[in-house]
Amino acid sequence: MKIPGLSFSWKRAVGITTAKRKIARTTGIPTSRQGLERKVGAMVIGALLGTGKKKRKR
Repeated sequence: MKIPGLSFSWKRAVGITTAKRKIARTTGIPTSRQGLERKVGAMVIGALLGTGKKKRKR
């Protein structure tokens, strides 16, 4: 029987979630499957169409 609003995650308790978040922020590569697929898909489409993101000079 679950208590509503109360959950426990062993990954958060051990610190895996925090480590993955830090790695994703420093490298710029998402660690989730959906985020990784979205990033790779955008890169492929950008390469095919030649419309990649360009950095602006300030």
